Amino acid sequence: MSRTRFLLAALALTACTVGPDYHRPAAPVPAAFKEQKGWKPADPQDGIDRGAWWSIYHDPTLDALERDIDISNQTLRQAEAAYRQAAAIVQEARAGYFPTATVGASGAQTGNGGGASRISRSFSNYVTQGAASWDLDVWGRIRRTVESQVAGAQASAADLALARLSAQGSLATAYFNMRAADALQRLLNATVKEYQHSLQITQNQYNAGTAARSDVITALAQLQTTAAQAISVGVQRAQYEHAIAVLTGRPPAELSLPPGELATAVPVAPVSLPSTLLERRPDIAAAERQMQQLNAQIGVAIAAYYPDVSLSALFEFSGNQIGTLFSTANQLWSLGAATSETVFEGGLRAAQVAAARASYDQTVAFYRQTVLTAFQQVEDQLSALRILEQQAAAEAEAVASSRQAVTIALNEYRAGTVVYTAVIIAQATALADEESALSVQQSRLLASVALVQALGGGWRTGDLPDSDAVVGPGLLPYGL
Repeated sequence: MSRTRFLLAALALTACTVGPDYHRPAAPVPAAFKEQKGWKPADPQDGIDRGAWWSIYHDPTLDALERDIDISNQTLRQAEAAYRQAAAIVQEARAGYFPTATVGASGAQTGNGGGASRISRSFSNYVTQGAASWDLDVWGRIRRTVESQVAGAQASAADLALARLSAQGSLATAYFNMRAADALQRLLNATVKEYQHSLQITQNQYNAGTAARSDVITALAQLQTTAAQAISVGVQRAQYEHAIAVLTGRPPAELSLPPGELATAVPVAPVSLPSTLLERRPDIAAAERQMQQLNAQIGVAIAAYYPDVSLSALFEFSGNQIGTLFSTANQLWSLGAATSETVFEGGLRAAQVAAARASYDQTVAFYRQTVLTAFQQVEDQLSALRILEQQAAAEAEAVASSRQAVTIALNEYRAGTVVYTAVIIAQATALADEESALSVQQSRLLASVALVQALGGGWRTGDLPDSDAVVGPGLLPYGL
């Protein structure tokens, strides 16, 4: 058999790939979301901007802060570097497809020192050579390794998308918490002014001899307690601002945001069929890619059962004169093939295959659990938005009634028909209702953000890099 036929026959063997081919396992997917039945969001959105999902809140300050995440967020940079590392590991594995070639040259001068009975002589020897070796991927060990690493790089890309979505969601959450603190600060400041007015009324009543000194002291204590509560809001507000600074890659000292309004509209992201969630969540995509990564490792382990086949080549010139070194007479070459097989290893390969299959089974269970958790998160936020919307309506009525109660109690106190305790109770109830209404609005906005996150923020599995993007076009041999 000629050398050409020998090489072609060896390459033909590489069509075999042992181990299971990957097929995505089934996951528990309901036909519809439970919380969508009988409930239509009051303000549904027709779509989410895939690049800037937070635009549904129509807040320029939030928009500017969110865009800083891609530029300066350090957690995101860490995830991006991890993806580049995974892509480089693919290139390392891909190098196994190709021969390894070396070149070298050497020269030596040898001789003796002569003496009384012999003549001094010296000898020269020059060698230049090239050698190559190629581990033929007969059973697909290298191909399975590359397949595994490509899937791992894609999983890393999904992790990067998840890190970006998580940072964006955390920033939106911190931002709305900060705006809720601003709103609470305004509410308490306004309440302090109202209590100052009430204190003045009790003081006037006391001066007129129609009220006891205890009424004045009670009104003053209520004023002072509320003023202290207003001051304490600054602690939370500052912490939320610090969190926003860090999320945008700044030291807290470099970011100061003026007080702003808490959004009144609560947008609800569109929710489609549950099956589409599998294509929209980066964490589900990462778990799915991990399954293929571990599935390919089963093939790598199985390939160890089969013999290694390799080719080698050597081309050398050797002579004692540089001027004639590259002549035909000094030429030496060789071509060779070798195979080796392990005949006894104490059950090592069987254990490695079993371990690989167990690792794959773990990723299958993790994938299915990730899917279940995703459905739970969507259902949680849908129910939260539905119930909080009802609670907000009830709280609005309670606030209106409690404010009316305060007005009536103050008028009756001026008329001397009720004691000041009735005013205190009415005012405390009104403040509690207003704080509760504010808290509900805050929770609705946070649930809105969480729902967008649970739906993937507009991300799609099509955003993952394909094999060509990870490895490079034309660099996957054997039709992979």
